Amino acid sequence: MNREGALGRVRIVLSRTSHPGNIGAAARAMKTMGLSQLVLVRPQSFPDPVATARAAGADDILAAARVVDTLEEALQGTVFSAALTARRRELAVPMRWAREAAGELVCAAHGGDVALVFGNETVGLSNEEVSLCQMPVRIPTAAEYGSLNLGAAVQVLAYELRMAALEPGEPPGTAFEPATHEEIEGFYAHLDRAITASGFFNPVNSKRLWPRLRRLYGRIRLERDEVNILRGMLTAFEKK
Repeated sequence: MNREGALGRVRIVLSRTSHPGNIGAAARAMKTMGLSQLVLVRPQSFPDPVATARAAGADDILAAARVVDTLEEALQGTVFSAALTARRRELAVPMRWAREAAGELVCAAHGGDVALVFGNETVGLSNEEVSLCQMPVRIPTAAEYGSLNLGAAVQVLAYELRMAALEPGEPPGTAFEPATHEEIEGFYAHLDRAITASGFFNPVNSKRLWPRLRRLYGRIRLERDEVNILRGMLTAFEKK
């Protein structure tokens, strides 16, 4: 697969979008930069004629859009995901600027589908939603006024993704098989059971532990074999 072909594996995910016009604007931004996968998490109104009007010819993107109930569903099958956020999150993994993040997403797309997640126009993404993604991303807006329309934000990231895809050079190799979103979340669920049963984790008194554990494992891109090793260790510990 060439670098530009990797764009076909990039999902643009819009979570809880309140204005259908922004969905249309996002579809138009995607089509101009060669992106095709749009996933909508609980949009307030879709399909909607306002979305179609704002798409300005990107009707095929809207027609193929998937609507799901949760961000977990939107991320199923992905091997890497990034969350656009306008503010720093205390316990999130290290943030990347948009240009750097685009390069990482394009590289990761050679191993499977990847996702770029955008939040609600008013409140953005919740901490829980950001924690489901491996990389927080910010657009370097002016400090005095950092408010950016959702459609414009999608356009900025779509442009950076295309520029990263067109970067000269050989595509990265696929020497390892990355773990999917479901496999990583399955490991987290297994770890939760194991450390709770051992008495190490108390859900009532250790509320900051899980964000820290997600940050710990989120700093690396777990391979499928590594997830299997970790879960095998947990299973052995549980038998004791």
